This record gives sequence, C-alpha cells and structure tokens, in this order.
Amino acid sequence: MFTGKGGVGKTTLSCSFARRWARLFPNEQILLISTDPAHSLGDVLQIKFEHNALPLRDLPNLSVRALDAKELLLEFQAKSGRFLELLVERGSFVEGEDLTPVWDLDWPGLDEVMSLLEIQRLLTEKVVDRIVVDMAPSGHTLNLLGIKDFLDIVLNSLELFQEKHRHIATSFRGKYTADEVDEFLVNMKSELAQGRRLLQNKDISALLVVAIAESMSLLETSRLLKSLQALSIPCGGLFVNQFLTNAPTDLDRYSEQQQLLEKFLKLPGNHPVFIVPQQRSEPLGGKALDNIITQIQKIDTVAIAPPPPIQWPAKLLPSFSDFITERRQLILVGGKGGVGKTTVAAAIGWALASRYPNKNIRLISIDPAHSLGDAFGEKLGHEPTQITANLSGQEIDADIILEQFRNDYLWELAEMMSGEGTEAGAIKIAYTPQAWRQIVAHALPGINEMLSLITIMDLLDRKQQDLIILDTAPTGHLLRFLEMPSALADWLAWIFKLWMKYQNILGRVDFMGRLRNLRQQVVQVQKKLKDPHHTEFIGVIQAQAAIIAEQVRLTESLQKMGVQQRYVVHNRYSQDRSIHAKLFAGQTIIRLPILPRSVEPLDRIKAAANLLF
Repeated sequence: MFTGKGGVGKTTLSCSFARRWARLFPNEQILLISTDPAHSLGDVLQIKFEHNALPLRDLPNLSVRALDAKELLLEFQAKSGRFLELLVERGSFVEGEDLTPVWDLDWPGLDEVMSLLEIQRLLTEKVVDRIVVDMAPSGHTLNLLGIKDFLDIVLNSLELFQEKHRHIATSFRGKYTADEVDEFLVNMKSELAQGRRLLQNKDISALLVVAIAESMSLLETSRLLKSLQALSIPCGGLFVNQFLTNAPTDLDRYSEQQQLLEKFLKLPGNHPVFIVPQQRSEPLGGKALDNIITQIQKIDTVAIAPPPPIQWPAKLLPSFSDFITERRQLILVGGKGGVGKTTVAAAIGWALASRYPNKNIRLISIDPAHSLGDAFGEKLGHEPTQITANLSGQEIDADIILEQFRNDYLWELAEMMSGEGTEAGAIKIAYTPQAWRQIVAHALPGINEMLSLITIMDLLDRKQQDLIILDTAPTGHLLRFLEMPSALADWLAWIFKLWMKYQNILGRVDFMGRLRNLRQQVVQVQKKLKDPHHTEFIGVIQAQAAIIAEQVRLTESLQKMGVQQRYVVHNRYSQDRSIHAKLFAGQTIIRLPILPRSVEPLDRIKAAANLLF
C-alpha cells in the first residue's frame, strides 16, 4: 500500500512498483487498485480503465482497477443486504421495507468502508497473488485503516439485535434454532478478523510512505508514522520522491532537500529511507515508469549543503480581484493533493486581512491531514487561533464536533431507532438501545465532511466572520464535502418519513422539530454554495499532466453543481512550463512563480500574498 501527503507521487510509485512485480513474477497475477475517489492511475499509465480489472497490453499478468464505491455498495447489497435489513428490523421499530431506500442514499465514508471490505475480500479469497494499492492521501488513508474498529462495533451491535431475536424466540418456543442470519454474522466476523490479521502481518502487508523533501511533507509524514504505529500497520519504508541529485540545477531547493533528508533519516521507527531522483520529464506511460523504479536508492547518510542567497520573484499579471469589496463570504481553495492549496489559501487570507484591518477573516482547514498550521510555522487546533488581530486560523477536529453532534442529535436518534420511549411508563427494551448507543458512540467513517459542513454553517449563520476561506481536502473528498448538503438532506428526509409512519409510537415531537431546523440550515447551505455572490471556488494546479487532467475533471464536476469558479492558480509557475488557457475556458489563470525555499514559512505566505493581489 502506498500513501503519503497529496501530490508527492504515490500513484507514480505504485504504478512503477506494480509493473516491477509483474516482471519479477511473470507466473503470478498482480492487481493494481486505487482507493482514491479522484485517482490518477489512467493519467499516469496513459490508459483507460474502469471498475472491473483490466490487464495491461504489455504486461498481461498485471491488471488495473479503480474501486468504485457505489458499484461495490451494489455488490455488497446483493450479497448481504437482505441479512442487514433483517437484523436492523429485529433491532429497531421499523419494518424491513422501510430500510430499502437506505441503499440509495449517499453514505458518509462510503469510499473508505467499501474499499477496506474489498481489499480484505481480495486478500482472504486469494483472488490474485499480489496486490498493490494506490491509497488516498494520508488523512483519508488513516480513516480507511481505522474503519476496522468501526466495523467491529457495528458487528457487535448487530449481534445484540440478533440476541434480542434469540431471546424472544426462546421465550415463545422454549428453544432457539440458529438461522441464516446467525451464519451471516459468524462469517462477517471471521472475514473481518482475518482481514485485520493480514493487514497487520508484516510478512504479508506493508504500507510504504511516499514524501518529498519539503517541510510540510516531513511534518505530515511524522504524524502519519505515529498513527500507523497506533493502528499496528507495518510501515515498509519511506520514499523521498523528486529528489535533486545535482546541486547546480536548483541550489535553493537542493540545500533545503539535503537538510530535510537528514530529518527524514531521524524519524522515529528506524524505517529504511529511499530516494527517488527528480526526472527530467513527467514519468508517464510504461517505459518511463519502468525506468524510474531502477533509479531508487537506499540512503543512510546525507551531506548538508549551505543555503544560497534568497531571490524573490517578480509579480505577474493578472491578479485576484478584491473579494471583500465583492462581498464574498466563502472561498473554497482546492485541487489535487500537493499542488499548494494550503499556501494559496493562507496567502489569500493574509492579503485580505492586511488590506482590511477592520474585517474579520477566518482560515479553516477541513482536510483530515491538516497542514494549515505548518504553512504559518505555528500550531493550530480546533479552537480558532489569532494569527493577526483580524486573521484567525482553525484546523477542524472531527472528534470534538462529533461529540457535540452526538449530544445534540445522535444519542436521541439512537433511542428513537431502538424504539425506546422517553415518557413516564414508556416501554424499556432489552439489547437494542445498548446496540444503537454503541454505534453512535464510535466515530462514523467519513463523518469529517458532514461535521465540517455543520461547523461552517454555524459560522456563516452567526455572521461573526466577514470572510471564511476553506483549505479543502484533495479533489475526491472535496467533492464529497460539496455533495454533503444533499446527502444530509436526503438522510433527514428518510428519518422524517420513518417518523411520520411511526409517530404514534415514537412521540419525540420536539426532537423532530430540531431535526427540521437542521434540515433548513442544510438547505440554506445548498443555496449559499451555489450563490455566486456568496461563494466561489479557486482551483490550484501545477504544470503536470496528471494534475491538469484531474483539475479539468474537477472543473466539470463543479460546473454541474453550480459552484462559481472564476480563477485557477498556476502554482510554481516558470516560463518554460505554461498551461494552455483553453483548458480552463472562462477562468482567469493567476500565475504564482516559484518561491525561495530557504526562508521562514510566514515569509513565504507574505510573499505569495503580494504576488497574488
């Protein structure tokens, strides 16, 4: 499994590695899959493929597949849906037919849940001999790997639902005979346990961490390694990509890389460190990928190079317009991982806060692998931190918001789903309330996007900030965030429908009133996201084929959603690497030149702010 900060070359190395395995083991079947909802496998391999595995022409023992979460959900429903519906019917007040629409709703964390189950199926059923996984960026990779605990909780809860059924059957018949649902639960538990053992077995599985020798990548890698250790996932080594082997080509970057490489060697865990040299051109297609894998070197020591004189670039027109005078309230900055979203978001915030000292501006990171604090060279947390008198920064902690969301809605929703009443003399039910509380007590996979949305809704409603700038997750999970208002509205509509059918049993009129207010908030957010006077999206790109291809797809998706996008920032611009304006028709390309590396983080933000406006 390959993961790391967005944009460091995970896809390139996973493709190279898979091709290497296919040549080394010609009699074995190798599968290359991607769990990233915005994968770039096709862009890097220069082929087209789909959800079903397709073999490569030049290496027929290597098949490539991008996991489609919705397709996997349909397959899962066909295999297990009947048992799950029956179990939930046994553990709640609803009839089985009431649960059928749930399969058509957008699930928080669907990508992670389905991907993990499919990886475990491939491993346990030995469908192929070897698997190479191109993972999502580190924050969402950790979400995926952590789902094992969530699924264990769900299975334990379903077991309680079945235990209630066993108890009732025994009470009426004097004995209980195991049915097909019991067999389903035994099989699911066995499969999950076996999958967990395989993922944690260092003789079978390894997670390879890809990075680049830049400070933000180093910091994220350090946090990732600690999390992997807590999850008992074996790390097979660190790959420092895009490494300069010749100082005269770029003295500034070379000096920074040497200093940071020394820090990579000192990271806890004593993992082997490999360097992957910077290529003259972007490694696309089989020949280039086969070439890059032969150049990887293991290193143990590094020679420190002195930093060169600092040279700041000149401003290039056009520049951004004035978002404050245009009365924007929400700006989303997004794109493929590693393109410089955080730097651009921070620079926009700094520039406008400096120009308008009487306006309150908030920078918010909604990426699970936060790096907003890294960009400013200081620690940010869930509570807002004042960076200047009128500029604040915040890295949303999903665990904190989840606890509040539980207190506001989920605990009572769990009681309602169990059918347990709150009024005096109401029936007390065995097993099921405990089961629903277990589910609610554990973090739902993928809930980051929904909870981030609720926090931002609240900030916009209170109007305490004149402008909010979001540093978003990489493309696939950004789209999930933007789809979340519709998904949440659909879930609430389903709950209202259930309540209407069973209101005489449930009561809870006040609770449903609070849920209606929540839905009204969600509807307002939907309108605000599509209001060009309120919200706009700014894409960030670099002059690389895979990055541009992904941004073009993102632009099309945002157009369908009705989100305004007037600008795209070409980060790390140089005269020899331009981007054709026709690719982003209707948008103004803002060019942000390469900034010096050997400076303090805040100095880079200030410089970027001056260059963008």
